[in-house]
Formats: sequence, C-alpha cells, structure tokens
Amino acid sequence: MTVEALEVPVYRRFAVRVSQVRRLSPSFLRVTFTGADLDECAPNGWDQRIKVLFPLPGRGLCDCPDGPDWYGQWRALPEERRNPLRTFTVRATRPEAREIEVDFLLHGSTGPASAWAERAAVGDEVALIGPNARFPGPTGGFEWHPPADACCLIVAGDETAVPAICAIVETLPAACPARVLLEVPTAGDVLPLAAPAGVEVTWLPRWPADAAVPAPRGVLLTDAVVAAVAALCGRASNGARPALDDVDVDAAILWEVPDGTSGRPPSRPYAWLAGEAAVVKGLRRHLVEEVGLERTSVAFMGYWRQGKTSD
Repeated sequence: MTVEALEVPVYRRFAVRVSQVRRLSPSFLRVTFTGADLDECAPNGWDQRIKVLFPLPGRGLCDCPDGPDWYGQWRALPEERRNPLRTFTVRATRPEAREIEVDFLLHGSTGPASAWAERAAVGDEVALIGPNARFPGPTGGFEWHPPADACCLIVAGDETAVPAICAIVETLPAACPARVLLEVPTAGDVLPLAAPAGVEVTWLPRWPADAAVPAPRGVLLTDAVVAAVAALCGRASNGARPALDDVDVDAAILWEVPDGTSGRPPSRPYAWLAGEAAVVKGLRRHLVEEVGLERTSVAFMGYWRQGKTSD
C-alpha cells in the first residue's frame, strides 16, 4: 500500500443535516441528508453500508469520533457519552448535490434509529461514517459481487434488506435474469421499484390486506426462495453434500460473501440473501446442503437477530 493510501482514511466522518423527510409506507421513511463535504462520499451504489451516529440528549454530537480509528475512539468513550450507532444501506448518493438518501425501517421507539426517525425533521443533525472518495483504492463496504456467468440471480431478504435490494435491482443490466423476493410487514409496504426487463420482483407482505392475522416472520420468504431455487435447479439431489459449520446466530455473526470469481462452476444460479439471521441460516443450509449449490454461489448476511439489539 502506498504512503498516500495510508495517510487517507478509507472511511471518514461526514457532518450532515436533514434536508427532506418522506414517508414511503407504514414501515419505511426516506431521509435525505445534506452536508458541505458529501461530494467526497464515494458513490459506490449497490448495497453500500454506512454508519449513522445519532445525537445524545444534552450532548448532541460533540463526542462523535473522527479519523482512521473512529471506531476505536467510539468504543473507548464512556457509555453515557457514546452516541448510538447503527448500520444502514445508502439508498441513493448524489455527490454533485451533496446529498445522501437513507431509508429507515420504522418500528416504534424500540431502538435509537427508529426512535430518531419517528421524530426526524428538516434541520436535524447526525454524523455519517462513509467511504472516502479521496482514498486512492477500493473502499469496500458492499457485498454485491455476482459472477458474470451466473444463469440467474436470486436476491432475497426481509424488510431490513429492502433498501439494499432495491438499490441492487435498479443497477442490474437490461435483460438480466433475476428473481427478487422481498418480505415486508404489510401490504402497504410494497414500494414502487423500477426493475429492468428479465427481473421478476415478488413482494411478500406478512399481513396482506385480506388476512386476519399476519404470517410468522420468515415463513413467506423461506417458502418463496425454496420454490424459486427448485424451479431453477430441479429437485434436490440425493448425493452426499458437505456439512456446513454450524453458526450460533445468538453469539456469532452469520456473514459469508464469495467474491464471485473463484471456485464456481459456470452457469449456476447465484443467491444473495440478507435479513434476520436465523431465517438466513435456514435458507443457507437448504441451498448448500439440500439443493447442492456450492458455497461460492451463495452470499448470505445476517443483518439482525430476533430479540437482540446490536450493531
């Protein structure tokens, strides 16, 4: 790595304020942030991750860390001075306008991000940690690495993955064969999505308008992914499959993303799965152990775990 690369942080802090708030559906809120130097936030697109640090009562953002070791600085702060931090996908980046859009999932005041979003107003300030466009190399922070020779793409996730999936779908090339499956809380959370020809998008509301009670979380998504893979790959093979290492989703992060280039047989489906960790774990096991897809053909990310709050 060059001296220049070592001197320029890969990720940096951006001081931003809210310039627009737009309610998209019962569960989704789009917030547009603006900042004087947001033209220096790398517009990587796809499922680019950023961190959002929210103000503390009485202290605001005065203790927000900065510099290459921002995370170490944040961890070293006393808890009462540590700004709440959560990870989000950038929904849109407009460097020329110095704007970033982030879609928030609303679930009441059960967490700092949702609680802040429920009250968000023009002029409110937060801090973003995002990829630095001045860094002279790849900044990373996104997991969309599909192989060029995949016969079909399967992109699936729950409501926490909806912003990432929508951003991915909008960047797919024309005539790209893909099946996109999105499980959301209610029928009102089905969002308009501009998908290119060849992309089949299916929304899976747990509580459709004609139902008396909602479906259990993850059931609709699991059934839809299983059906889509069966249609593409046929019935599961009876041959022996290598056992996956078990991951305790209550104690460890479920996250594995192939680079899309190595160890993959050609002309096989490529699956990108994200959402609640236990649901993603079950889908991963089905695709690899039961259907027989190679691990290099499945990207899986446990964005969150039911009953646990963490980042």
